[in-house]
Amino acid sequence: MKRFGPRELLECYARGVFPMADAREDDRVFLIDPEKRGVIPLDGFHISRRLARTVRGDPFEIRIDTAFRQVVYECAAPKPGRTDTWINGVIEDLYAQLFEMGHAHSVECWTGDELVGGLYGVTLGGAFFGESMFSRRTDASKVALVHLVARLHADGFRLLDAQFITDHLSTFGAVEVPRAEYHRRLARALEAQALFQRTAVGTGAAALQVISQAS
Repeated sequence: MKRFGPRELLECYARGVFPMADAREDDRVFLIDPEKRGVIPLDGFHISRRLARTVRGDPFEIRIDTAFRQVVYECAAPKPGRTDTWINGVIEDLYAQLFEMGHAHSVECWTGDELVGGLYGVTLGGAFFGESMFSRRTDASKVALVHLVARLHADGFRLLDAQFITDHLSTFGAVEVPRAEYHRRLARALEAQALFQRTAVGTGAAALQVISQAS
């Protein structure tokens, strides 16, 4: 990774590839360009009735970009069923630099002074590349995702890249698209002049309204 910095990483995202490591303590970084890519269609984002009730109840305070490094650290921490992570020190430092450049953001769920869930990702043009999420309270990462989608709608984003499909993401309407189709969607998104705002769209009800009006 010598001479590989945040600008080179942004160039990778623009080409449709993203970094991963084999383990937390392994300093090597690999660039991934999967044959099939997970995408959450912004105009087809699905929220279950139960989750909508939770979001509307505002169980957490939503903040954006107030604890970016802590969110990345929590995403990399071991958890049940996963003792290691693809986020190593090199990747963590690169994302911190992207954050300082305004190209990486976190959506955070707080209970008082405690960070209990959230997610982070990279922005480029009208594309948001979701990297990872974590949850210390029931539904915290899901609530963060709902607020992220509302923010993306409000700011004119066109693509929410989920990298790989999981059962969890499928419940939100995530789909898997071939590499060529993903690159076409990415090219269109990169043409957009979207600007990610560092404030929440408002209450949970406001976030749901933004998503409903845009879908």
